[in-house]
Amino acid sequence: MNANTVDLIAEIGELRRSREAVILAHNYQIPEIQDLADFTGDSLALSRQAARTDKPVIVFCGVHFMAETASVLCPDKQVLLPDLGAGCSLAESISPQQLRKWKAQFPGAVVVSYVNTSAEIKAESDYCCTSSNAIQVVQAIPPEREILFLPDMFLGAHVERMTGRKMHVWMGECHVHAGIDPERLDLLAQHHPHAEALIHPECGCTTPALYLAGEGRLSVPIKVLSTEGMVRYAAESDTQDFLVATEVGILHRMRQEAPNKRFHAVNPRASCRFMKRITLDKVRDALLRMQFEVKVPEDVAERARLPIERMTAIG
Repeated sequence: MNANTVDLIAEIGELRRSREAVILAHNYQIPEIQDLADFTGDSLALSRQAARTDKPVIVFCGVHFMAETASVLCPDKQVLLPDLGAGCSLAESISPQQLRKWKAQFPGAVVVSYVNTSAEIKAESDYCCTSSNAIQVVQAIPPEREILFLPDMFLGAHVERMTGRKMHVWMGECHVHAGIDPERLDLLAQHHPHAEALIHPECGCTTPALYLAGEGRLSVPIKVLSTEGMVRYAAESDTQDFLVATEVGILHRMRQEAPNKRFHAVNPRASCRFMKRITLDKVRDALLRMQFEVKVPEDVAERARLPIERMTAIG
């Protein structure tokens, strides 16, 4: 770590104290941001952390929909996103107009929105979910009700497989996770036959990998887990080698939590350019100038609050 970085971290620490701020970081953030944060986790953990903090300022090191969720849960707090250009390809795959049109085709259906959506989408929903609790959320819905699940088709397919529940699934995807394919996983498994594969349910390889495993054509066992589930499982497992199919930012935290184990990215180029927009300089500037506040309009926030609170209460 160079002297400029040390000075920058010290400056952020002083600003954090003077502004009475908490810094939250997603598992996909760059290592320097994860190390700096008061709390690092997945979307569900960060939502819960935002809801319970007593600090008046939240610096959200993630992407825009995450800061919006914090704003909805904490209307009395100032939520800062260090770079307003930190968006999400998955969140942008459905608009409020498209959702309203879809709902009109299925009157009375229950709308379950993945947390990777805008506040306006959440306001049109009955439940929100994350990859950590999507299965539990769907299981909580009466079996006779139709479900519209959006926007991630790979997570939707995984939930259908695990619950046995047929849903109407929106055909959206995360551009990073969609690029993690089963061929790369199979090749890596051949090089590490004693490893376990940890796969995020947003990945395009999830269904093919489970099929190959079921046919006995994939040489390593598979666990489909959220990022938080991956971190926890790897730390507790007796296995020493893991093939990790998700955005590569998670590897930093996994290596911190289990320093004696080995983690191999299934696709080393699976890096989200939006997550990587947050830097130490931008965190410093956000606190110094109290800039880039994300504030959801109250009429939208009021409608979005219930499905988000249902999400944080389940699983």
